[in-house]
Amino acid sequence: MKIRKVNIQDIENLKEIGKLTFAETFSSDNSEEDMQKYLEEGFSTEKLKTELTDENAEFYFAELDDNVIGYLKVNFGQSQTEIKDKNALEIERIYVLKEFHGKKVGQILCNKAIELAKEKNVEYVWLGVWEQNPRAIRFYEKNGFVAFDKHIFQLGNDKQTDIMMKLKLKKKASR
Repeated sequence: MKIRKVNIQDIENLKEIGKLTFAETFSSDNSEEDMQKYLEEGFSTEKLKTELTDENAEFYFAELDDNVIGYLKVNFGQSQTEIKDKNALEIERIYVLKEFHGKKVGQILCNKAIELAKEKNVEYVWLGVWEQNPRAIRFYEKNGFVAFDKHIFQLGNDKQTDIMMKLKLKKKASR
């Protein structure tokens, strides 16, 4: 398996993996109407183009045999969705195809985000995770993230609560 930075030429693959993994993860717990609205808006070509050309946001694919099996999206600075702290990196998304759950793909993507945060010498990594996704919450806790707040995530017409979690990093000594 390899991790590769996504570029604008990958937009159709990004749209496909984004919609597929989001639907796999959340369809059973949400109305079809809310899911459809979110998938159309959240993974529109225009929105993805904007995100892919944002210098403070990066996407990475997890690929196996040239097939995309998961992806990561991180945000820095003003592109963070909530906390606009220059000393932070946000993991906005880590999604993996269901058939690859339990195969360390999510762990590799999480490690990549932490590696990027250390390269940027930020103080902490943060994210929001749906309060009704205990599997993801356990995953982040296992990786040292701790809950510190909550925020609202709008899925279609449904306001849902995300638990905000953060991981403090050790700062590199400056010379």
